[in-house]
Amino acid sequence: MLTIAFTDGSIRPWDDAEAKKIFWHSSAHLMAEALEALYPGVKFGVGPAVETGFYYDVDLGETQITESDLKAIEEKMIELAKAKETFERTEVSKADAMKYFEQKGDPYKCELIADLEDGTITFYKNGNFTDLCRGPHIKHTDDIKAVKLTSIAGAYWKGDEHRQQLTRIYGVTFPKKSMLEEYLVLLEEAKKRDHRKLGKEMELFTFSSRVGLGLPLWLPRGSQMRYTLEQFLRKKQAELGYLQVVTPHIGSKDLYVTSGHYAKYGKDSFQPIHTPQEGEEYMLKPMNCPHHCEIFRSSPRSYKDLPLRFAEFGTVYRYEQSGELHGLTRVRGFTQDDAHLFCRPDQLKEEFCKVIDLILYVFKTLKMTEFSAQISLRHQTDHSKYIGTEENWEKAENAIIEAAKEKNLPTVVEYDEAAFYGPKLDFMVKDALGRQWQLGTIQVDYNLPERFQLEYIDADGSKQRPVMIHRAPFGSIERFTAVVLEHTAGHLPVWLAPDQVKVLPVSEKYADYAEKVCSLLKNSDIRASIDARNETLGKRIREISLLRVPILVIVGEKEQADGTVSIRREGVDQGSMTIEKFIEYINSAIAEELS
Repeated sequence: MLTIAFTDGSIRPWDDAEAKKIFWHSSAHLMAEALEALYPGVKFGVGPAVETGFYYDVDLGETQITESDLKAIEEKMIELAKAKETFERTEVSKADAMKYFEQKGDPYKCELIADLEDGTITFYKNGNFTDLCRGPHIKHTDDIKAVKLTSIAGAYWKGDEHRQQLTRIYGVTFPKKSMLEEYLVLLEEAKKRDHRKLGKEMELFTFSSRVGLGLPLWLPRGSQMRYTLEQFLRKKQAELGYLQVVTPHIGSKDLYVTSGHYAKYGKDSFQPIHTPQEGEEYMLKPMNCPHHCEIFRSSPRSYKDLPLRFAEFGTVYRYEQSGELHGLTRVRGFTQDDAHLFCRPDQLKEEFCKVIDLILYVFKTLKMTEFSAQISLRHQTDHSKYIGTEENWEKAENAIIEAAKEKNLPTVVEYDEAAFYGPKLDFMVKDALGRQWQLGTIQVDYNLPERFQLEYIDADGSKQRPVMIHRAPFGSIERFTAVVLEHTAGHLPVWLAPDQVKVLPVSEKYADYAEKVCSLLKNSDIRASIDARNETLGKRIREISLLRVPILVIVGEKEQADGTVSIRREGVDQGSMTIEKFIEYINSAIAEELS
C-alpha cells in the first residue's frame, strides 16, 4: 500500500481522502514556487486542493499565461520536486506576517491576514517560496513524481465581480507516474462524456446569450427526458403519500426575511423587484421551503393529519457568478425535485428513514451503486452562522445519526457543512469514471416551523410545533441530468431515452410500412419516430448514433412481406420479430430496468 508522510507526523495511505487533499494542497505551493521563479513579481491569492487536484489564483500583472505556457511550469515543478525540498512551518505574529507580505508587495495575502487573529498565523516554506498557510503538508516535495496542469480560467478575487480578475491555474499531481497516465486516460474519457458535448450531440438543451447566462433552454428531446424523470419520481411519491403543490416563481421579500434566507443568501439572490405603484418588494424565488410553510399554515392541522408531505418540482433562481457557471451543473435557474415533510417529533426518524429508502431507490434505478452518505453538521465550536436553539440542533443531529445507523449507510461526518437552519444527510455518488457528485439531500429542520409559527393541535388539545424535513432525491433536474449523461456516456436506459425507438425504412418504398410500425409503437406508449430521409441507411445510422437512440428498427422488403421488424439495440443486431413481439420486448426491457 502506497503511503505518504506528512508534516504533522502522520503517515496515511494515498487512497485516504484527507491524504490526497494535503498532497494536492502541497502541490499548489510547489506550483506557486515554480510560478515565482518563472514570473518574478507574481502575486498570489488562494491555492486550495479541490476534488481532483488543486488550483492557485494568481495576479501576473500585464503578463498573460496561455495553455502553451503550462508545459514549462510543469517542468519547473518537477525540477523543484526532485530537489526534495522540505515544508517548514513557522508561527508568525500578525504584525510580522503583514510586514512580510507588504514588503513582498502581495496585497491579496495582506487582505487575508487582516481577517486573522493574532497568535493563529503560520507560514509554510518550501525552497524559496513562503506562503500563508495553516497546513499540514507532505514532508518533502520529492513525493511529487508526476505533474499535469490541466486548464486556465479567470476568477474574481473573493468571488466578487467588482474586484480584480485573477488567473486560476488548475493542476493535478501524483506520487507515481503510472497514476498520472491512468488519470489522463480517464480525463480523455471524461471529455467524451462531458454533458455539454452530449447535450449538443443528443439535441437535449442549449444556452443563449440573449436569454441570459446560466439559463438553460430545454429542446424537445431534452424536455422529454426531463418530463420522464419527473413522472418517474411523481409516480413513486404518489405511492408514498406525497401531495403535489405548485407555488409562484416570485415571492414577497418579507417571506424570505421571515425564513432567514434573505439575511443568509440575499447577496447570492437576484435583487428585489420593486413595484412603485404599491410600494412592494418581490424576489425571484431562491428556494421553495418558505412557500411550503405558508401552505401548511393555510389550514388548521391536527396531529391526525401528520405527516403531511408536500412535493413540488419548483423552479428557483440564484445569482451565480458568471465565471462559476458550468453547463447544467451550475446555473442561475434550476428546478428542484423538492418536498417538505411536516411531522410530529415521534414520527421524525421513521419519515427520515423512508426518505433514505426513496433516494436509494432512485440511485438503484439509475445504476448509481457506489455512494456514501455525508452527515453534514455545524461547526464544532463556532455556531454564530446558524439559527435556532442548541436543544433543537442536538435533536436534529441525533435524528440524522440514528437514522443513518439504522439504515446501515456508509457515512462520514463533516463539520461546518450544515444548512443554516439544520443538519443534513448528503449523498455522494461515484459515477462510471469514479468521480464523486453530491446528489440527493435530506435535512432536518426545527427552526423554520418556529420562525413561521407553524402549529398543529395535539391529542390533548395543546398547540405543538411540527418538525420539518427538507428533501430532494435528484437535487435539481439540471444537475441530475448532467450527472446521468456523464455516468452513462449518453447511453440512457430505454425507459429514460427521449426517443426509445427510431424506425428506418431501407428506402422510400417502405416508408408506408415504417409509418404503420411507428404508429403501432406509439399506440403502445412507446416513444418512436421515423427517419426516412433521402440518405443511405448507413449514413442515417451513423447520424442517429449521435442521438444515442437505444433501439433502431430497420424495415425493408422482407420485413414488410413478413410483418416483422429487424432490431438493433446499442449497435448489436437482435434479429427479427413480429411487431407484437417487439412491443413485448421493449416493455419487458423497461420493466427490468425499473424493477
